[in-house]
Parts: sequence; C-alpha cells; structure tokens
Amino acid sequence: MNKKKLYWICQLGGWMLYGIANLVGFSFVRAITPELIFGEVFQVVFYIGSTHFFRLIIKKRDWFDLPFNRLIPRMAGGILLMSAVNSSINYIIVRGITSRQATDLIALLIVSMIVYFLWSLIYFTYHYFESYRKSLQHKAALNEIELSNLKSQLNPHFIFNALNSIRALVDEDPEKSKDAITQLSHILRNSLAADKKRLVSFDEEMKTVRDYLALESIRYEERLKTKLNIHPDSEACKIPPLMIQTLVENGIKHGISNLKKGGIISIDTTFIDSAFVIQIRNSGVYINGVSKNAGMGLENTRRRLKLIYGDQVGFEIRNEDKNIVLTEIKIPEKIKDESINYR
Repeated sequence: MNKKKLYWICQLGGWMLYGIANLVGFSFVRAITPELIFGEVFQVVFYIGSTHFFRLIIKKRDWFDLPFNRLIPRMAGGILLMSAVNSSINYIIVRGITSRQATDLIALLIVSMIVYFLWSLIYFTYHYFESYRKSLQHKAALNEIELSNLKSQLNPHFIFNALNSIRALVDEDPEKSKDAITQLSHILRNSLAADKKRLVSFDEEMKTVRDYLALESIRYEERLKTKLNIHPDSEACKIPPLMIQTLVENGIKHGISNLKKGGIISIDTTFIDSAFVIQIRNSGVYINGVSKNAGMGLENTRRRLKLIYGDQVGFEIRNEDKNIVLTEIKIPEKIKDESINYR
C-alpha cells in the first residue's frame, strides 16, 4: 500500500470514527436530533478539510526540518487559528448565537484545540518514525555496500597468496601441486558463494578453513601443525564469510612463517556468558599491541564485525604467553539479527 492511499484511509477513517464516537457519547446524555447529527457531520468534514490543508502547509514550508524552538510557535498558531475558525462556524451555523451562551463558544474552542493538537501529535510522530526508519535503511544500504567492498578486497588478496603457494610446489612435487590446486578450487567455490551472503554458518566457514589449512600444510609440511577444538553447538552460529580464514591466514603469514621451526595454529570455540566465543591461537609474538606488517586482514575483519554487530562485539588480539598470539572474537547472544542463530 502506498503512503498516499494509507494517508487518506487514516484521514477519512479516523475522523469518521471520531464523529461516530461523539454521537454514541451524546446518546447517553441527550436525544440524538437532526441538528446534532448535522453538527457532527459538519465537524467531521471541517476537520478533514482543515487538517489536510494544514498538512499541505507543513509540507510546503518544510516544517519538519525546523528546530523545535521554531516549530512549536508555528504549530501553536496553526492549531489556535483552525480551532477558532472551526468553533466559530460551528457555533453560528448549528447552535445559533441567540440560543447559546458565550461559554459554549469557549468550550467548543477548547475541544477543537485539543483535537487538533492530538492530530498534529499523531501526524508528526508518524513522520519522525518514518524518517528514522528511512535513515536506518539508508545506513543499512551503505553498510551493505561497504561490506561488499571489504569482501571483494579479500578474494584477490587470498588468491594471490594461494597461487604463490602452488607455484612453489609445481617443480618440487607435481603430485602435491595437483592436490593443492584441488584444495584451492574448493576454497574458491566456497568464497565465491560467500560473496553473495552477509553471514554464513560457522560450519560452512570451517570447510573453507580446513581446505586452506590443508593447502598450507602442503607448503609448510611439518613446520605447520593444526589443532581444532570446536564446540558442537558452533555449527549453526552465523559469522561473516571468510572471517576465520582471514585470521588463520594472518596467523600463518605473520607468525608461523617467520619461525624457523614453524609452529601451531589452533581454533577453539565455546559459549561463555551467553556469548559465542571464537579463539584463534598461533605461534609468534604480537609486539607492543601492534603486529608488524599485518596487512589489511585484521583491519578488514574489525570493520566487518563493527558494521554487522556494532560496538557490542568483542575483537581482541594479544600475547597469551611469550610464544602464543591469541585472537579472540565474542559475539553476544543478545545481538539480534534475523540471520543469526544460537543454540
């Protein structure tokens, strides 16, 4: 339903219900006369016309963009003017000056002001909520664009590193290079599918990670040891695609590859205080809280997590001991997302 149609349904339906409610209320205290019915019909028609005209003025003069200190006097003046015209015409036409007291005119004025105030309150409240909804949609669209850009940065970065690994194997061990190409094809298929998704299941992400570790194990041989300790309930949880693979790649490239004897990389998941916790450990040192030449992977991951989950998600890298670097991600269960599933 478009907004114009919705407006007229609310405008006509609301004022008609108002008129009917008045007649029902009057029926408890007095007899319903033709004069009373005519008065209520006039009131409803006048309210419909006057509020619609007031709405046109509000839109034409961009009152929605005014600060409250300038908006309130204008609204008060408009409400007072409409109430004065409404109550005066109603008093003259329906009730007659000769048969009514001046106090009746004052009562009509007060009632009209209250009614116009309530209409204005409802109209402006709807507008502000609608504006807020549009701003959220605009922000979400910008976030999706940025997320797509971040994911598009990851694929060329990863492919370049993987192809370098395979190139080193071609002459040394053709059979292993064939296995590496197979692993790479699996990774590319998963990553291309992930490009179309905002979030993927943890299980789906781990398929890519396992293929990547298998590929790197061919390259590093005994210098790379892996250990996975995955909580059974982790599989259904949703995370940004290629997030763990990027962090694992970062740990191997900037940690294990620089060690003569190589090292270990481990992935652990658990649930702590209703939060999904992912811990990635790699041999190496995180110097002074800054990983030298860490590249775009870490910053990319930080930005993606913030765009999707906001400030509530935890992301930390630190030295767990003198030989192990810990990367930890905490996603609180209270973060609501239609695509996020917890236990």
